[in-house]
Amino acid sequence: MITSEKLLSHGVEEVIVKEHLEAALKSDKKLRIKFGADPTAPDLHLGTAVVLRKLREFQNLGHQVVFIIGDYTAKIGDPSGRSKARPPLTDAEIKANAKTYFQQVGKILDVKKAEIHHNSEWYKKEKFDFAIGLMAKFTIQRILERDDFQKRIKDGVEVYEHETLYPMMQAYDSMMVKADVEIGGNDQKFNMLTGRDLQRHMGLPEQDVITVPLLVGIDGHKKMSKSAGNYIGITEGATVMFGKIMSVPDTLINQYYELCTNTARSIEDPREAKLELAKIITGTYHNAKLAEKAKEEFVRVFSKHGKPSKRPVVKSAGGLSLVDGMVKAGAASSKGEARRLVEQGGVEINNKKATNPSETIPAGATVKVGKHYYFDT
Repeated sequence: MITSEKLLSHGVEEVIVKEHLEAALKSDKKLRIKFGADPTAPDLHLGTAVVLRKLREFQNLGHQVVFIIGDYTAKIGDPSGRSKARPPLTDAEIKANAKTYFQQVGKILDVKKAEIHHNSEWYKKEKFDFAIGLMAKFTIQRILERDDFQKRIKDGVEVYEHETLYPMMQAYDSMMVKADVEIGGNDQKFNMLTGRDLQRHMGLPEQDVITVPLLVGIDGHKKMSKSAGNYIGITEGATVMFGKIMSVPDTLINQYYELCTNTARSIEDPREAKLELAKIITGTYHNAKLAEKAKEEFVRVFSKHGKPSKRPVVKSAGGLSLVDGMVKAGAASSKGEARRLVEQGGVEINNKKATNPSETIPAGATVKVGKHYYFDT
């Protein structure tokens, strides 16, 4: 079982206030550990899993995980790390995205032991007077302190009024669930500290805050995200997942071991270390048998230059557009993602780079998506 010392150090960037949280962990108190996620996309990835893994460690020590689905805050969109305002989501999009969240979260958390809320539970009951009262607890100077707002203002990019509400609403969520601790990526630090501010204004104990590093995506540059197309989804097939992990730059091997596994490893041979890493992570989200098969397939195709033993077949009778084919084959989770992959130059049809997402795939063609995914028509 993980120790309290390792709980606050392994895969952790900062703890506020560490001494207070250490004392709380040594007491017999069952802490309420809050995490919120807006359903802005239907699939969770390894970057999100970094926080979920830390939540599971608290669960294993007997603490209460409080998971908030931000179905109301998703209407605004978290401005953290954004260079421009997020496009608004409809209620239908939010509902569709949230539909499979807990099936995915259950791969890491014990969902039956988690306390689950949608923040629409309280926001739909409130009137505009509530918003005025909430905003009266904060100053414009405080809200505009955040780095992403400052950068946008400096670059002449609009900051919309509704975006300034987001950290206040995340803070109110903490108050509503009586959070003792809030966990999030380091880009969430401002929002989580705003929770401490509101609790203090309301005469409540201030939540402690744990930030974790942002997992860098397989491109080796940007944080892992669906919009950047550099993600590894936790529900992707074992072969695809294994192949994506093998495409992670060698410079990130240590970070992936630290944030995605419980295994410590000295990196002497990067390729062998990465094969073990891919096997561990794939085994975590699938099983050891599928992970071993995925390893054998990877070695056969990419080390011995063979062809994939099994490839999805998508019927193209009557003409099938490239984006539709990619979605049907499971090579992309949405048409938007498929377009991005084509536009980024990551798709080939019969060994020729595709440039038009709307082009028709000919019958009998082989389509390659990224470095490791193939399907036939």
